[in-house]
Order: sequence, then C-alpha cells, then structure tokens
Amino acid sequence: MSMIDLRSDTVTRPSNEMLEFMTQVAVGDDVFGEDPTVIRLESLIADMCAMDAAVFTPSGTQSNLIGIMAHCQRGDEYIVGQTAHTYMWEGGGAAVLGSIQPQPLDFENDGTLDLNKIDLAIKPIDDHHARTKLVCLENTTSGKVLPLDYLENFSKFCKEKGLASHLDGARVFNAAIQNESGIDEICKHFDSVSICLSKGLGAPVGSILCGSRELIREARHWRKMLGGGMRQAGYLAAAGIYALHNNIERLAEDHRNAKYLATELTKIDEIDVDISSVQTNMLFITVKNGYNELRNTLFNKGIVLPKSPNKNGKIRLVTHLDITASNVNRVVQEVKQFYSMKVYAGAE
Repeated sequence: MSMIDLRSDTVTRPSNEMLEFMTQVAVGDDVFGEDPTVIRLESLIADMCAMDAAVFTPSGTQSNLIGIMAHCQRGDEYIVGQTAHTYMWEGGGAAVLGSIQPQPLDFENDGTLDLNKIDLAIKPIDDHHARTKLVCLENTTSGKVLPLDYLENFSKFCKEKGLASHLDGARVFNAAIQNESGIDEICKHFDSVSICLSKGLGAPVGSILCGSRELIREARHWRKMLGGGMRQAGYLAAAGIYALHNNIERLAEDHRNAKYLATELTKIDEIDVDISSVQTNMLFITVKNGYNELRNTLFNKGIVLPKSPNKNGKIRLVTHLDITASNVNRVVQEVKQFYSMKVYAGAE
C-alpha cells in the first residue's frame, strides 16, 4: 500500500522519469571541477536566479552553512529569526564550526523580520562586540511568503547599513509560484540564496548556493572543508536538472491541495485550522482531542501524520508531489469518519 505521508515535502521519491534521466548523463570528478552535469545544474540555477555563480551541495544545512561562513569571519555576527532553520534546526553549525555569533530576533506574524528591530540589534563598532555582518531571512517561513515590497525595503536597508544578506530559500520556488513571479524577482534582493532540490521539487538529495563569483569561490573552500566535496555527483545533479525543468509549475497543485485540506478540516469541530496562514503547501492544525488515537488510526489506513504537536500545540501538515487531490480527499474522509465514530480517548 502506498502511504500518504503528510509529515513533510522531504519525503518525496524520485519519479521513474527522473530516475531514467539520472542514468543517461555524463559525469566526472566534481572536486576537480570536471563533472559536466554538475556544471550544467549550477549554471542553470544561477541563470534562473540571475546570479553570477552557484555551487552544488549535499544538503540545505550545508548550503546555508557555507553561505554564512563565506560572508563572515570568526567573531562576526549574523542576525536571524528566532525559529529560523539556519538558527534553530541546523545544529548550531555557524556558531560551532564558523565561530559566528547568531543574534536571533522574533519573526513577525507574516514571517518577516522587522527592520527597526534589526537596526536596534546591529552592534556598535566597538572591541566589546561581535561585528554584525549578515542578515538571514527565510522564504517561505512556515509556508508563508515574504512580500516582494518588504524584500525591496529589506535590500535597501541592508545596503544602507553595510550588511550582507542571505536567504534560506529552501522553498523559494513555492514563494515564486505564490507570487506569480520569477525566482529572480526574489533572489535579486539578496547577496546569496540557498535553494533545496529535495523538498517540493522532488529530487532525492541536494541543495544549491547561489551568489557572486567571489562568494561562491569562498563557499567552495568551506564545502570541501566540511566534507561536501563529491566525486561523480552528476548523477545526483541530474535529478536537480530534471526537477527544475519539470517540477516547478506543478507546485501550484500542492498549494491548491493544502488550501483544500485546510478548508475541509475547518468543518470538523475537533480541529482548529489557521487557514489565514495557508499560502503555499503547509497548514497548521490544532487537534482538540484524541490526536494520538487519530494518528494511529490513520497510520493503519496508510496515512502518516507527525508524531506529536509542536511546542505551541500545532501539527504541521505538508502537501507535495507524491500527494494527489484524491489522496487529500481520502485524508479528509478518514478524519471525518474517525471523529464521527468518536473512537478517541475520552469521547462520550
């Protein structure tokens, strides 16, 4: 039985067409800069982002890390969201491996960082302080898309303050689809952008860091030091090429499925849905009663939910290319049936 896995868009599997494409490409030693398919991928996505150069990495965590380390030196500081992936979910790599101090700030409700709060967080030029060098944003943030007018103001602010800017754009193509814009309309506001190929785009592995030629040259040095140099990586890069050519426009389908799922779940009294925040492929629900029973029941029927709510009591559900509209309909029907039967603990 094929599972309907709503935990994340990282659970996608390469299609047969993607796998076939991966076997047909020419490869070489990428550490020597000789893999033609890696070069093709890096050139393709740099052009899409309207940036000078790019480097292929095994993971988004490494792509973000080498980006931060290319911008900053030991003892420098980067400003970042309190719950941002680069700060909260990447093992503290910038601090541990780069000796770069994070200065976290709370996100606003729309996923932005308030420019006035960033301004207050910038350290004075003084030997007592770390040197503030970089600001990191995230797009999307919990599925929410950063407004283009905010990005324009953010870019101007960074230039005025002499700060570099980095975007954790793991799902930046979702943002571009929602904005009905090219990805370059987002990337032009940043000095570097990290893009994940293995989430909604459906590649099995890999991320890309884009930026200036000088920055990417420095990032390659850090990639090698961190163990990210791969040999015949073209087979993996080919999956990214296939994804970029075939799996971007279809992200709109994931967005529709997420909105439909959210809308239908609002009709169930035992579930609260933050429907106003559903912009792309993520929704957050609060299950009032019986979540463990619900999860176990659905798992036995081939539907996978997160193990437990987050600290705020919310459960993240994510649609992706391995989930169809009919799959979503089935999830809705099974959840409705569960609560209509009142099989959860404590029910009358």
